[in-house]
Amino acid sequence: MASTGLNLDEQKAVDRFRTQVVEPSMTKLVIVDFWAEWCGPCKALTPTLEKIAAEYADKGVILEKINVDEDQFIAGQFQIKSIPTVYAMFQGQPVADLTPARTESQLKEALDQILSQIPIGETGTQGEAPKPDLDQFLTMAEQVLADGDAERAAGVFSQVVEMAPDNAAAHAGLIRSLVAGGQTDAARAHLEALNPELAADPLVQQANSALELAGTQVDEGELAALRAAAVERPADMDAQFAFAEAAYAAGDRDTAADTLLAMIENDREWNEGAARTKLLQIFEAIGLEDDWVVATRRRLSKILFG
Repeated sequence: MASTGLNLDEQKAVDRFRTQVVEPSMTKLVIVDFWAEWCGPCKALTPTLEKIAAEYADKGVILEKINVDEDQFIAGQFQIKSIPTVYAMFQGQPVADLTPARTESQLKEALDQILSQIPIGETGTQGEAPKPDLDQFLTMAEQVLADGDAERAAGVFSQVVEMAPDNAAAHAGLIRSLVAGGQTDAARAHLEALNPELAADPLVQQANSALELAGTQVDEGELAALRAAAVERPADMDAQFAFAEAAYAAGDRDTAADTLLAMIENDREWNEGAARTKLLQIFEAIGLEDDWVVATRRRLSKILFG
């Protein structure tokens, strides 16, 4: 965590965090619980976290609680948007987001998995300490994004980017999270700052497709007007296409796909196959293995090939 250019209170917060979390995490797995006095779910979770930490103490696990009201600077560094938020930290870096694990059995399962991959007290080759399992952290971030918390997902992906600046999956995830959170300018700026090799990675290109599709976002009034035009003029391909783009950018992928598929069925050659091209771009942005994409591709194939 950067400590340059901080005021006195912020520097004290960083020093305290370093003493209570970072230094112990060099040899132990630290569960960091972001909480507040007014947070009911936090108080409900506390006994479970304390019990688990006590049971796993001999395995090198400790619990550290951070009051977000008293340590606002630290909470801001971790981009905490809701509480309770619980991270597992090892060697100064978050290695897992434990927030979804609320029950004792879920927490134990998560900790067992982490401890099996991050050997406490062991060293790697030539005395180097083992590195955090980035794949597990990326999986956690993807799940947070899939659950609809784009802001938290962006924070998690940002942490991975800091740990591994050349990790294409982390950069792609951060761009997609920013897009999902409506921060298209920030997503575009991050994409443009990448080196050519990272920018050309298929995962980053997929994220770029999501960014391009989000560029057609309009406000509710404009969306309503585009919908009305599409309904009133079903044969107007330009109106249908504009509505499909806006519907997808607004998060209504079903309506966007239905509109584009109807366009393809009516005139697949319109504007050099623009409707099919747009639908394929949507597939790429979402991911070809996604269940919705697989089902929609079947619908497309039925139209194209009978």
